[in-house]
Amino acid sequence: MTSLWSSLIPLIVGGAVVPIQIIITVMLLRSSAGKLTAVAWVAGMTAVRLVQGLLFGLVFGSVETSSTATGGPGTAIWVLLLALAVMFYVTAAKNLLKHPDEDAPPPKWMAMIEGVRPGKAFALGAGVLGIGAKFWVFTLGAIAAIADAGLGSAAAIGIFILFVVLTESIHLILLVIAFALPERSAGVLDSVNATLKKYNRVIMIVLGLVFGTWFLIKALSGFGLF
Repeated sequence: MTSLWSSLIPLIVGGAVVPIQIIITVMLLRSSAGKLTAVAWVAGMTAVRLVQGLLFGLVFGSVETSSTATGGPGTAIWVLLLALAVMFYVTAAKNLLKHPDEDAPPPKWMAMIEGVRPGKAFALGAGVLGIGAKFWVFTLGAIAAIADAGLGSAAAIGIFILFVVLTESIHLILLVIAFALPERSAGVLDSVNATLKKYNRVIMIVLGLVFGTWFLIKALSGFGLF
């Protein structure tokens, strides 16, 4: 279990600390469209992750069953960890070079946030997760790590749902603050928004270098090269 969480925690942090997504949540909570649009936006991201878990959990479950029969984890697990390492390093390099984030929503999506309705907000959340390559790799990496742990079906499903909740924990906390403290939340949300805009690049560089190195070591160890 320790080995499983050593793989999941970097994926959770990498998926949770995505400044542009948090900024969108704040913008929706502060928009004239109302708080339900922010709920719909988060629900869209959640739906995609759950569908990915359902579909690819079956795939990796069958891969793990096959690898267990041959006496060891499948090569696919280590390949995914290596892909994660590369993904984090690429993210860090692009932020160092001030390249635009290709996983960020297109400008026209950002422009419509002020007047977006819940249906479109749900589609926006699903679309961001659906077209973002690194978000696919994060979720697939989590599914592969859970499959490699050899847990029972109920435990594997529970761990994956916990992964989804923790990955979206910042958004969920912001939603709770906005609904529970409507009068005080404006200042908190504005502060979060300003901080993320200011330190966006620094956050992504640090995450990319730290977690890229972590997954590179795990992948090389799996291949017997480290």
